[in-house]
Amino acid sequence: MLSGSLAQAQSIAQIDLSPAQTGRIHAQPDPAAIQALPADFRFVTPGTLTVAISAAVPPASTYATDARTVVGADADHAHQMAEALGLKLDLVTVAWPDWPLGLASGKYDAVISNVGVTEERKLKFDFSTYRLGLHGFFVRKDSPIQSIKEPQDIAGLKIITAVGTIQERILLEWNRINLAAGLKPAQLLYFDDLVAAKLALESGRADAHFNPYGPLAYLAAREGRTRAVGTVNAGWPLKADVAVATRKGSGLAAAFTVATNTLIRNGKYAQTLARWGIAEEALPRAETNPPGLPKF
Repeated sequence: MLSGSLAQAQSIAQIDLSPAQTGRIHAQPDPAAIQALPADFRFVTPGTLTVAISAAVPPASTYATDARTVVGADADHAHQMAEALGLKLDLVTVAWPDWPLGLASGKYDAVISNVGVTEERKLKFDFSTYRLGLHGFFVRKDSPIQSIKEPQDIAGLKIITAVGTIQERILLEWNRINLAAGLKPAQLLYFDDLVAAKLALESGRADAHFNPYGPLAYLAAREGRTRAVGTVNAGWPLKADVAVATRKGSGLAAAFTVATNTLIRNGKYAQTLARWGIAEEALPRAETNPPGLPKF
């Protein structure tokens, strides 16, 4: 397994999905982050940070056991950003495809919902990074496969992924490299439904599953039937980090970056990721508008 995976699996298996979230790691007001707020910025609600989030899939975001409260690593980051800026938090659930229009129209101050930095998105929005964008290769627990980290490792395998995604783009490029080297291409199997993909892998109809790391790590730890054998940055061969999205030119991104770097330095950032079992996705430092995934 990957380094630290056993401890991570134990962490995920004990994840608290209660609405109270008594184990949440809290931030203190951050004077430098508050100072970085634009003096003329008008929040949707004065004194409150309004953040859009999609309750999509754990551990990034999901509904708590009350089927109403949004919890997860992204929700924790939203709470910490509000606390660091000395603001209350209004967490607004949205369908993921709806966030760009809602943010651009001023319905919320920021979006914290597993949004990856891309050069195309940077034309309309500013970004403050807070997690690596990782995709993971997962296999059955009894699989002979021990490592998938580079193109030659997928030669001849049957690999589950999702159509029209950046993870599919990576696999297609790896196939191109392998064909040029005289190796067999991988056969890509497409599933939009996580349950169907899980059954295909566990039944032996596929050799590996390649999709965003967090949800697959969560599933592996909760059920104990699969294991991770490699990770690849979503922007391969470059990188594409996950970031808080804000309106272009609003000035909020700089304040979020300062606040996140304070959490990285004091250890609360690492504690939060470990709490949700995604320590592998830790950034060494947050950045404002770093290079993003180019348009292919």
